[in-house]
Amino acid sequence: DIARIRQDFPILSREVRPGVPLVYLDSAATAQKPIVVIAAMDEFYRHSNANIHRGIHTLAEEATALYEKGREQVASFIHAPAAKQIIFTRNASESINLVAYTWGRANLKSGDVIILTEMEHHSNLVPWQMLAAERGAKLAFIPVTDDGLLDLDIYRKLLEQKPKLVAFTHMSNVLGTITPAAEIIRLAHAAGAITVVDGAQSVPHIPVDVQSLDADFLAFSAHKMLGPTGIGALYGKASLLEAMPPFLGGGDMIKAVHLESFTPNAI
Repeated sequence: DIARIRQDFPILSREVRPGVPLVYLDSAATAQKPIVVIAAMDEFYRHSNANIHRGIHTLAEEATALYEKGREQVASFIHAPAAKQIIFTRNASESINLVAYTWGRANLKSGDVIILTEMEHHSNLVPWQMLAAERGAKLAFIPVTDDGLLDLDIYRKLLEQKPKLVAFTHMSNVLGTITPAAEIIRLAHAAGAITVVDGAQSVPHIPVDVQSLDADFLAFSAHKMLGPTGIGALYGKASLLEAMPPFLGGGDMIKAVHLESFTPNAI
C-alpha cells in the first residue's frame, strides 16, 4: 500500500511548488525519515536528554541506558558477537577512516600492498590513498567486468602479492552490484590479509551477518537506512579493536587521565 507507506514520511507531504508533490528518488544517497524515527528523537530531547556515561542522576542513567540499548540493537541487526564490537562514529566514512588511522598506521609500512576495487565509493578509496602516500604502501585494484561484476580471477592474482589489507564495497552505490563478500574475505584471509567491508548500501538493503561473512571490519551509517544524519557504526573483530590505538582523544575513551598521561578505556 504505497499511499500508506508514503504517509509514514512527513516530508513526502510537501509540494516542491504549488500543485507539484515531492517525488524523492535519491535514497541511495540518503533516506528520508519516517515519523517513528522523528518521534523517537523528539521524545529523547523532550524527556531524557543528558550526557551518557557521565552522570548518576535520573536523566543521565536513562540516556545511557537508551544509548547502550541502541548499540545492542545494532549489534543484533548485523549478528555481531557482542555489543562492545559496535563503535559509534559520525558516518560510514569516519568508520573507514578510523580503521585507516588506527589499524592502518599501526600495521602498514613501506612496500605493503592494499587491494581495493574499481567500484569503490571515494570514502573507501581516499583514506587508503592518503595512508599509502604517508607510509609508502602500494595500491592494487580489482577491475570491473563489462557486466558490472568484480573480476575475481584478477583478484586471485593480486593476492599473490600478499597484501596486508583488502577493502571493498559489499554493494555498489553506482551499479547496485552485490559483491561476493564471503568469497572475497575467505580468499583475503587465506593470503594473510584483513578485510574492511563498506556496508553503507548493503546493510540497509540485504541481510548482513558479520559472523557468517567473517568480516574483520564493517562500516555503515544510519542516514541511508531511515535513521538520523550524523551517526554511523564500525563493527570490528574484538581482537583487532583491542589492539588498535585510540583514534580520538577525550570524552569516554579514557579509563584514567593525569596531567602527562592517560590510560585508554576498554572498547
